[in-house]
Amino acid sequence: MRTPVVLASGTAGYGTEFAVVTDFAFVGAVVTKTVTEAPREGNRPPRLAETPGGLLNAIGLENVGIERFLEEKLPAAAALGPPVIVSVAGQDPGEFARLAERVAPRPETAALEVNISCPNVERARRPAWDDPDAAGAITAAVRRATGKPVLVKLSPNTADALGVAEAAVRAGADGLVVANTLPGMRIDVAAGRPVLGNATGGLSGGAILPVNLALVWRIAAAATVPVVGSGGVSTAEDALEYLMAGASAVQVGTALFADPDAPKGIARGLSERMDRDGVARVDEYVGRARRGEWRSAVAAA
Repeated sequence: MRTPVVLASGTAGYGTEFAVVTDFAFVGAVVTKTVTEAPREGNRPPRLAETPGGLLNAIGLENVGIERFLEEKLPAAAALGPPVIVSVAGQDPGEFARLAERVAPRPETAALEVNISCPNVERARRPAWDDPDAAGAITAAVRRATGKPVLVKLSPNTADALGVAEAAVRAGADGLVVANTLPGMRIDVAAGRPVLGNATGGLSGGAILPVNLALVWRIAAAATVPVVGSGGVSTAEDALEYLMAGASAVQVGTALFADPDAPKGIARGLSERMDRDGVARVDEYVGRARRGEWRSAVAAA
């Protein structure tokens, strides 16, 4: 990737929607809107609502389905320039595998992101993001279907994030995206009803940065594959926090709604920081906070 700044799934549509407002020269990769086998209309509106420190969304994986995606959306996304990571989601390991079999052979596909963590779609009592066995089964199915890189997108909404991460890696994941949104809601007290048409949705933006940063810190310490930090990144300093916690790259999502050209500011800010620090490669920041002298100082205290 040209930069460690990745457009997060869903927040920039299929990429082309942002072609006239985003400088893709500063984008490291584009993660497409999640695709499913059949088209999905998504949840009933309203589907977006601002909230202090972030944004609630209940889109519900609206997408055109695999046929139109392959015919129209994937070629157009690839024409933007940066590598295209295709996000896929299914109801069971079989659907995930079938999607991988369709998407992976395409030359436009650089990698797959396995979305096991969307919080605003119908789900069983114990969804895959909270079940290491289920996460492992889905990852293994995708792994068998392709030799291209497979990233698994985790959820912060579990007490066993490390267990889910380890299961995904054992099943063949090449990387982990940490993490998706947190469940949330608001109520319109005047109308006496939830603000979102789906009642609940996913909370993203600055409010979840500390939560997901702590997950990156924990998971990167144990993971044997690269970690991509996601959640609340809007500045170069936010990105650096994720990198220093152990992430190798970051995804930018909600910030695009306020500033579609946020990737340029983040990438330029990282470059300026590298110049000040005399750093030749952004990799030199990865895990820096884990290696700092502060550890010995704390131990001595």
